[in-house]
Order: sequence, then C-alpha cells, then structure tokens
Amino acid sequence: MRFVVSGEMTRNRLLQVIVVLFIVYVALLWMTNAVLYFQKMGLSPSSVVEYYLGSEERFLQPRSFQGMVEVAHFHTFAMGMLLMTLTHLMLFVPLSWNTKAVFVIVPFFAALLDEGAGWLVRFVWPGFAIVKVAGFLLLETSLAVLMVTCLWACFGGSSAAYADHDDHEDDDEDEDDL
Repeated sequence: MRFVVSGEMTRNRLLQVIVVLFIVYVALLWMTNAVLYFQKMGLSPSSVVEYYLGSEERFLQPRSFQGMVEVAHFHTFAMGMLLMTLTHLMLFVPLSWNTKAVFVIVPFFAALLDEGAGWLVRFVWPGFAIVKVAGFLLLETSLAVLMVTCLWACFGGSSAAYADHDDHEDDDEDEDDL
C-alpha cells in the first residue's frame, strides 16, 4: 500500500512492469472473450436465442444443462479471480471512494449478468436475450475501463489524491503496516 500512497508506484519500474504485464494478459482475455462471443452469437437478441435454444434450420442443438454447468463452473471461478485481482487494484487508484466503489461493483454485476442471462434464456424465457447482450457489453466495457484506469494510475495518476480522504475511506492507522 505504501508504494501507491507515497507515489512510489509511479517511480518503481518493477511494480509498473508487473501491473502492465497483468493488464496485457487481461487485454488478451478481453479480446478473446469478444472473439468467442461473436463466434457463437451477435448483438441481436435473436442470435442469442438461437445459440441457447438451438435452430432446426441451422441444425443447432439447444445448450444442454450439463454443458452449461461445465462452462459456468470454470467461468465463475476464473472470472471471480480476475475481477478480485483487477478490482483490488482500484483500491490503489487515486480516485474518490464513490468512483472506486462503482469501478468495483459494476464489473462483478456485469459478470453475473453475462453468465446468468444465458441460463435465463435457456431455461426461463427467450426474452432475457437482451439481458445477455447488455451483460456482455457491460462486462467488456467495465473491463476496458478498469484496464485503462490501472494504466493511468501506474503512469499518470497522482498520489496527491490520497491526501483527500473521503468519509468512507478506511482510516485504520495499521493499514500502512500491511
């Protein structure tokens, strides 16, 4: 924590390399996520419905319960770990507490929406397809915002913002010892 608050993060090249390399991996995940999504479906609700419910004209089978559980099993763990790591970096970004809270909560919500909406389309009602599209777009956008914000904080953010503690900031004096 002291590396960020003291401003050392913008002067510590090794710490910057670690953050930048992590963001490179997240950017690759971000791009492959979009490629995988668009190979299966598009931004139209009808393409989402066709993917989850199948299509006799295109000889596509509906997604099976077991197949969806297997995908969800991996996605929930991997996305949870990614978001925990990426949003954890938001704690060290010189932004207001409210902005940080939005930058933390929205990606988690978007990931749940993106994953859960497929289940809703398949097993509840095809009208939830628009929720799947919205969840995907919100997740991709929030990941992009997190990546850009982390890079900005690493190279251009000012530690002076830490002097302005919000009422919501953690004022625990022992925090610097962590």
